[in-house]
Amino acid sequence: MVIIGELINTSRKSISEAVDKRDAAYIKKVAIEQMQAGATYIDVNCGNKVHNEVEIMEWLVKNIQAAVDIPLCIDSPNPQALEAGLSLARTGQPLINSITDEKVRYEAVLPLVLKYKAKVIALCMDDTGMPNTAGDRMRVVSSLYKKLTSAGVAEENIHFDPLVKPISVVSQAGVEVLETIKWIKQDYPNVHFACGLSNVSFGLPGRKVLNRLFVVQTMALGMDGYILNPTDKGMMGFIQAGRTLLGQDEYCGDYLTAYRNGYYD
Repeated sequence: MVIIGELINTSRKSISEAVDKRDAAYIKKVAIEQMQAGATYIDVNCGNKVHNEVEIMEWLVKNIQAAVDIPLCIDSPNPQALEAGLSLARTGQPLINSITDEKVRYEAVLPLVLKYKAKVIALCMDDTGMPNTAGDRMRVVSSLYKKLTSAGVAEENIHFDPLVKPISVVSQAGVEVLETIKWIKQDYPNVHFACGLSNVSFGLPGRKVLNRLFVVQTMALGMDGYILNPTDKGMMGFIQAGRTLLGQDEYCGDYLTAYRNGYYD
């Protein structure tokens, strides 16, 4: 299971303020807390600092890597900022968030995937816009899979994002994601997944209930990567319980550890 810690994002007020003040101690603290909570990657996103994103990305990557020894997910719509982060990534195999089948985006990001031998989140979107149905998503998946593997990207380095939309806007949005996961798993069994699934509950009360149930539903169909807050014990507890029920936890050892650590209080 890949857990991408989402907290170092300058769209969050506390992170934005820390970046503006160049408060390295705070950034390191947030990175360490996520690693200790179970993150396997630390997401680094300063995309809303458009005027000096490259310099901030470099500063963040240097400080995060000084604090933790897990790989980074370099997250930006700006190819220059992606390269700035990737060029400094030293621990493990970096992950790029993200590539799409939009012509301009694909042509800008693919060379970085190949140059840095990175894993990549492949978002189910192309120049026709955001897909609505599982069939629309699979059309993009098929195209991206063919292009990426033909370019030399290994199947196991591709993490498809099935594009989660709010059920408050599209009532079947959750169902379409579940169908997409099942379809991808059937047609491309060697690829992986990654998504920010909290979009599913946007605009609704009691979001944690929906998010946690959706995690278990998606895991049951093969989802194996999430971008989330790993310090949320409730969410991490549901993920661990899901792994146990899916036979991914020999003798329930990880579940028992989670129980002893208070994940099910």
